[in-house]
Amino acid sequence: MVFTSFMEQALSEARAAAKRDEVPVGAVVADAQGRVIAAAGNRTRELNDPTAHAEVLAIRAACAALGSERLTGCDLYVTLEPCPMCAAAISTARIARLYYGADDPKSGGVGQGPRIFSHPQCHHAPEVYDGIAAEESEVMLRAFFLHRR
Repeated sequence: MVFTSFMEQALSEARAAAKRDEVPVGAVVADAQGRVIAAAGNRTRELNDPTAHAEVLAIRAACAALGSERLTGCDLYVTLEPCPMCAAAISTARIARLYYGADDPKSGGVGQGPRIFSHPQCHHAPEVYDGIAAEESEVMLRAFFLHRR
């Protein structure tokens, strides 16, 4: 199968999140056949829910679409390195491959900080590919936080 990146769609979800005054993070889940089955942007403020990160919302929607708590063979594209909570959800959902954009030195849980997938308690570690459209993700995040200060 030919590789297709869905990072542009994740960036679109991040831009929509910023318009809702949410931290601009977007996520997309593609199934094993390369079809997008879920997409989401952050909605923590809108839903008054600290777990409403883009990754968690996209995973929930993908599980509902497939009628399963496992997303075996699915890929997740996210504009920012997942936090520890989202990394744990990715592991529990059995996502096959994680593609992310910008590193998150403050709150990351994959390449930074606790590195959730490296823990012996981690039941499943996806293949991880970082730096996908990182510059565009970083610019969007910097602009969002600069505007808020």
